[in-house]
Amino acid sequence: MIYVFLATGFEEIEALTPIDIMRRAGLEVVTVSVTGDKTVVGTHGVPVTADILLGEADFAAAEMLVLPGGLPGSTNLDACAELRKGIQTVYEAGKPLAAICAAPMVYGHMGLLKGVRATCYPGCESHMEGAVYTASIVERDGQFITGRGPAAAFEFGYALTDRMLGEGASQALRDGMMYSQLMG
Repeated sequence: MIYVFLATGFEEIEALTPIDIMRRAGLEVVTVSVTGDKTVVGTHGVPVTADILLGEADFAAAEMLVLPGGLPGSTNLDACAELRKGIQTVYEAGKPLAAICAAPMVYGHMGLLKGVRATCYPGCESHMEGAVYTASIVERDGQFITGRGPAAAFEFGYALTDRMLGEGASQALRDGMMYSQLMG
């Protein structure tokens, strides 16, 4: 089970594009509201109904956690003590942790990115405490997958799919979604 966490002010494209890609690949993706309400409004005013509330998430059973960025979505995720506790559980189990845009700040503030190659939205580097900032569109290092920003949402989703299903598993999706044709 892959959990994607939604907080008020999340960046819609950074949440929904990877969710769509992973579900197309047949992965079990569950959206989780950290707000106490299943309806979460993104940074551009788009309401999204989450599958479950944070209290229903089973972090011990999680295969991967995904944090979409956006502001104030990322800071709202960062302020959620229950989420941070769950992240620590998944981190200690050695399972994948992913974040895009401003959301890598959550892992950075927790001290989890020390020595890890990571990327984020320009200007958020100071929140990635101890990380080796690369400015790549998507960065993979150990159990971490990070993405740079909204335009990286497709590459981020494909990287998450490859992480869960094996390198190259996303190629058929890239082709079927015409991404390969558009991006060369």
